[in-house]
Amino acid sequence: MDNKRLSTSDFLHNVIRAKRSNRISIDELRISLHERGFGILLMIFALPVSVPIPYIPGVTTFFAVPLLFLSVQMLFGKEFPWLPKWIAKRSIKRSTLGFIIMKSSPLLKKIERLLKPRILIFSSHHGTQVIGFFSVIFAVSIALPLPFTNFIPALAIVIMSLGLLSRDGVMIFLGILMGIVGVIFTFAVLILGKKIVIGIIRSFI
Repeated sequence: MDNKRLSTSDFLHNVIRAKRSNRISIDELRISLHERGFGILLMIFALPVSVPIPYIPGVTTFFAVPLLFLSVQMLFGKEFPWLPKWIAKRSIKRSTLGFIIMKSSPLLKKIERLLKPRILIFSSHHGTQVIGFFSVIFAVSIALPLPFTNFIPALAIVIMSLGLLSRDGVMIFLGILMGIVGVIFTFAVLILGKKIVIGIIRSFI
């Protein structure tokens, strides 16, 4: 099947199957993604931190740095993704990436069934710059070492990426809204503390 017609989840599976080495460099991934570069690279770096679990210190920053590089390029209208050598040369185990994709596929497929081209202004050149703007903010939020706050902006980037890849402006808009909520929650925790914020939320439930 033509790669352009494959769903994002199937495309990711194909990329993993095509690689025979034990490790895959970030640059190999970038080259494999062709015209889907920005959308899928954002998703690949956001997926591992889009689960509500506590992470080892430094893990979220590891994924947030390339997200920030990619988002800034989108913000300034770059057509194809570029990464500095010190990021591009980094590699991830093929089995680890495959595991992440396998575990996320059921959710991705459920979202993909809802996707269709609509409100195309969000997937236009200027729309992509808007996505880049919000992705910069969300990437900064992901980088902050606060437990259970990173996954909302990360999931928002995943949803925006799916929307971008499918030219679905509604999904992009929903991702932006989710990310804004996540950033507000993150900075509330940063300023007030986790216990106070959770107490405030519980008082409204």
